[in-house]
Amino acid sequence: MALTRPDLSGQTAFITGTTRGIGKAIALALAEQGCNIVSTGKTSEEDDDANGRDLEGTIEQTAREARDRGVDALPIQVNVREEREVEAAAERAIEEFGEVNIVINNASAIQIANVEDLPANRFDLLTDVNVRGTHLTSRAFLEHLKDVEDSWLLTNAPPVTVDRAPGEAPYAWSKLGMTFLTLSLASELGNHDVGCNAFWPVTAIDTRATRYFGLGTEDDWRTPDIVADTVLEILSRDPAEYTGNAVYDEELLREAGLEDFSEYNLTEGDPAPMSAQMFDPEFTRSA
Repeated sequence: MALTRPDLSGQTAFITGTTRGIGKAIALALAEQGCNIVSTGKTSEEDDDANGRDLEGTIEQTAREARDRGVDALPIQVNVREEREVEAAAERAIEEFGEVNIVINNASAIQIANVEDLPANRFDLLTDVNVRGTHLTSRAFLEHLKDVEDSWLLTNAPPVTVDRAPGEAPYAWSKLGMTFLTLSLASELGNHDVGCNAFWPVTAIDTRATRYFGLGTEDDWRTPDIVADTVLEILSRDPAEYTGNAVYDEELLREAGLEDFSEYNLTEGDPAPMSAQMFDPEFTRSA
């Protein structure tokens, strides 16, 4: 069964971390549906040391690919840890497009290690990018989103189901903190019809980080498109009604009528629920 695609014509999405991977896939999927894109991240062709380097992905490249899909796109270099940069980026996006309808907290740092082996500076990176970055980006748009009809604030983070994560506690708490902020905002903005939700893949996703940290093999991975389709499914709903949820991609897409997930797999077979079990060891797929 084909998924229903929302018509996002004339809307604008501000997405953090769009240079590659999941963030880029989301940006281009929204562009396919007519949504203007604010492409943000740290890697830019404008960097002083960019000339002569083989950049794997930039905010400008994603913006160009979005424009190729017939929408307007604005690349903004921003470090989500820096309050002034985030606020300036939000102001520029609103000034450029008039209104921003969708804000997606996607940028994240990852470091899989136990408490003893993770130095303070790496812990700070997880905290600053994941939790602080989500807080700053969300906060920069809150007043604006309250005034925009049918607006969304979405976060790439897992459901909160556990109270410990041995072997990966620092990373887990930072990602769960992103969810906690988002679901709390659903309550805080309850009178303003802003749909605040978190989304997370059941399987590991084929990204540079997944390969760098050796999180399984291609048999365990799916493409970022499954996450992008999950975001589109969320955006097809009514933000006044669909808010305060933390969902797994498979479960939401299955609820929407999708039965065959093989198009997202890198190899034949059924990838293990590695990403879900990272935060919930007892996770099992629903029948």
